[in-house]
Amino acid sequence: MTAESDRLTSQPERLYAVVPCAGVGSRAGVEGPKQYHPVAGRPVVAHTLAALAAVRRLHGVMVVLSPDDDRFEAVAPAHPPGWAVRTGGASRADSVAAGIRALRERGAAPSDWVLVHDAARCLIQPAWVDALIDACLLDPVGGLLALPVADTLKQSDGGRAVSTVDRQGKWAAQTPQMFRLGVLADALDHVGSAVTDEASAIEAVGLSPRLVPGHFCNFKVTWPGDFALADQLLPSLAGQHGDMSR
Repeated sequence: MTAESDRLTSQPERLYAVVPCAGVGSRAGVEGPKQYHPVAGRPVVAHTLAALAAVRRLHGVMVVLSPDDDRFEAVAPAHPPGWAVRTGGASRADSVAAGIRALRERGAAPSDWVLVHDAARCLIQPAWVDALIDACLLDPVGGLLALPVADTLKQSDGGRAVSTVDRQGKWAAQTPQMFRLGVLADALDHVGSAVTDEASAIEAVGLSPRLVPGHFCNFKVTWPGDFALADQLLPSLAGQHGDMSR
């Protein structure tokens, strides 16, 4: 091994976050993209980014916007310049892949970690992200925040329940989802744009992500009623990483 290769391999692995923020949120029932709808006095994505900014081990947070986004800088003025790109695609996977490319352009290595987090999971807390990092940093695959399914699951057909799905061993996936940059990039390239989360891509190439218990408050703002619930919950969570209601 040469001195140069020894220097490179001895460099500590860095951790980055990618926040896909290019969707329109058609199910949310609000005017405009849901990530810019106000909750507890601030746009949804502003809460998300403030929480991630408080995770000290993150080297940077890359936000992936739609090409025609003209609102981000106004609602997230504190976000570091150069850490938002307007290269979001038609699907979540396309936007995450674009975020990984942007990180590579800024010097991220294949061995670095990427934590992908939904812009619409605005109740995320730094402590929950740190718990994921602690659980996955030495894991050979990586993992994701998730919750064991507690409710009875029904298979529907035409708006009627036709069978009950066994909930044993079932988990509801959350984010962040944390994987090596190179492995995740290759997995996304392998499976294409149809996957709905990064763990699905990792599973498709034969790997098994670690399930790290999350928190019931870490839900994705999706339906109209979710905004009212987030509005009630955010103030009680705010003290965990500073005042998020300003």
